[in-house]
Amino acid sequence: MVIPVHDVNPVRRTPWVTYALIAANVVVFLRMPVVASSLTGSVPLGQLCDLQAFVQHWGAVPRELLEGWRPRLVPTGVVAVGPGGAGCLLGPPSYSKTPVLSVLTAMFVHGSWLHLLGNMLFLWIFGDNVEDRFGRVRFLLFYLVCGYAAAYGFAAVDPGSTQPLIGASGAIAGVLGAYLVLYPRVRVWGLVPALFFLPLRLPAWLVLGSWFVLQAFFSAGYGTTQAGTVAYVAHVVGFAVGALLALPLRAAAPPARRPRRAR
Repeated sequence: MVIPVHDVNPVRRTPWVTYALIAANVVVFLRMPVVASSLTGSVPLGQLCDLQAFVQHWGAVPRELLEGWRPRLVPTGVVAVGPGGAGCLLGPPSYSKTPVLSVLTAMFVHGSWLHLLGNMLFLWIFGDNVEDRFGRVRFLLFYLVCGYAAAYGFAAVDPGSTQPLIGASGAIAGVLGAYLVLYPRVRVWGLVPALFFLPLRLPAWLVLGSWFVLQAFFSAGYGTTQAGTVAYVAHVVGFAVGALLALPLRAAAPPARRPRRAR
């Protein structure tokens, strides 16, 4: 596994859509419950209940996506104390939810600082060049299509799941797939944890190809104990869809270069 920190790949124009997506994800996260506490890892039960209610409301639930299923009871954000101790109170949903739109809202919801920063790092490094090649409007549509494909792909594999999917990982995986197709030989600076975080300048096909193989390996349930909490299948589907959508652009001649903008 390589942690990318910079790619040697100038862009022709300011990637405003990439910047706007990053800003939107950060703003939504800052308005979520448990933001301050998630830095320390110590989360009061009341805030944890608020977070569960928030995620249930705005996350994408596979069973809702495919079956139109509606839960009878959901977390209400209220702490209840019973014979078994304190817990989150369940109650009938106080909101109406459109499953297809929940995929869109789920793309901007993250469960922790680590979840958010990891996703935004990859979008920051690789999103600008993909946006540069697609164009701003087509890039935004591409990003959303990859996110939807990832969510519904995961739901197809686990249609009975009632655990909400959250995060931009599926859409960003699509960006990575497109980058691999469009710029396989571009050099990427990355840190290699196995080599004590030694910085190395590696080709994109190695950095992103190894990432995809690792996600596929994890999605099969090998090598990780988090297969039930991380939607690796969504990463695999998003990456594959992004790569396929980028193939026509790879076949076409790249646009003429304008004066390069340093990053």
